[in-house]
Amino acid sequence: MSPLELVIRYVFLAAAACLVLGLHLMNSPATARRGNLLSATAMAVAIVSTGILLVEDGAIDATGWIVLLCGAATGSAVGLYLARSVAMTAMPQLVSIFNAVGGGAAVLLAVEHLQLSADASPVGAAVTVPGALDIVIGAVTFTGSIIAAAKLQGIISGSPIVFPGARVLNAVLGLVFVGGSVWLVAQPGSVLALTVLLVAALIFGVTMVLPIGGADMPVVISLLNAFTGTAVAMSGFVLGETILIVAGALVGAAGTILTKLMADAMNRSLLNIIVGGFGTADAPDAADTSGADVRSVNVDDVAIQLAYARNVVVVPGYGLAAAQAQHELAGLAELLEEHGVSINYAIHPVAGRMPGHMNVLLAESNVPYPQLREMDDINPEFPQVDVALVIGANDVTNPAARRAGNAISGMPILDVDKARSIVVIKRSMGHGYAGIDNELYTNPRTGMLFTDAKKGLIDLSAAVRSFVS
Repeated sequence: MSPLELVIRYVFLAAAACLVLGLHLMNSPATARRGNLLSATAMAVAIVSTGILLVEDGAIDATGWIVLLCGAATGSAVGLYLARSVAMTAMPQLVSIFNAVGGGAAVLLAVEHLQLSADASPVGAAVTVPGALDIVIGAVTFTGSIIAAAKLQGIISGSPIVFPGARVLNAVLGLVFVGGSVWLVAQPGSVLALTVLLVAALIFGVTMVLPIGGADMPVVISLLNAFTGTAVAMSGFVLGETILIVAGALVGAAGTILTKLMADAMNRSLLNIIVGGFGTADAPDAADTSGADVRSVNVDDVAIQLAYARNVVVVPGYGLAAAQAQHELAGLAELLEEHGVSINYAIHPVAGRMPGHMNVLLAESNVPYPQLREMDDINPEFPQVDVALVIGANDVTNPAARRAGNAISGMPILDVDKARSIVVIKRSMGHGYAGIDNELYTNPRTGMLFTDAKKGLIDLSAAVRSFVS
């Protein structure tokens, strides 16, 4: 090993340590931005270092370098454009597309390396076993992430899509995975084995995600993120690249832990997540509230309640994100605080469309981090809350979850209905992802302010200002 190679190996080690530290910093909203920047810098250093090694080895000709540089430039430009232009409401779809790209890239690396290695010399199980796992996991991630993004974007229905024999097909595909992997290990150069394994995994990615409803998408995103990391780690074993193994393992482990946390938050089984179609069992729906009385309120009614309350808990949901009203909410909260009202934000683990979505959204509007309260922390305080202000949150506040026999039965919810007074800002009585009526809306203590979140918050700020001035 040359002195340069030795130095770069140490650089890889430092980059791996920075990735671990960056992941740790992302654990808190207060340090998440620094963690993201540190991790991105570490990966950039690792990529440049790899390029230096390639230059020294002379393994790539001029044409190869042109292809590499063009690909890097194109990917960087597209990534920068998407990061700056995609709205927060579309971030889950973007994450799903990134998962698909990561899984697809890992598959291509494995297929290309296995073919070249088999043509040049015998390939051992140390390469073919992780290679087979890479192909299966990466291909499942690729098609599964595309379907998830299509569901989130509305291109495909967010409702569970189940067809006859789906579970039997998934079981058969599972057997194909085992048989194809054994075949590939026995005959590393077999194009047919690679093709069978790849096609089966691509189909399974579709059949796994189609039966999953929109209410469970936060868990699916976390799971596919874990799949992407695992596929990248397997490609690291195939190529013998330590930095890929470390980075992929970190993403895979973090995604797996987050998936478990999200599944617990929605009272789902990880086994059902892996098999597919969880949350879609045939069961009677929640109580029909379509004929129940709904108390409609106007802006002045709500402004009076807020202005003379001692404490207010804001419950933000996807409706807030869709309206991009986080800055208007922060302005209203600041106005109320100036008038002596205590403000807290109740954050459900799956508020929005992906884990951490709501925390990032509120941090964007400079909401103080101590005011962001997790569900288990804030729930015991709701009976003492003067006003619970629900903005675009639906399933995570639905008391129907406490009863058996409906699509969200057993899902932990925010105990908004226990507050002394409840105000819901919503455009209509439309359903959430689960597709059932929200029984909170017919609670006698609930007042419905039917308006767009951004307009409603602007009007509320003006009305509160007139009352306190």
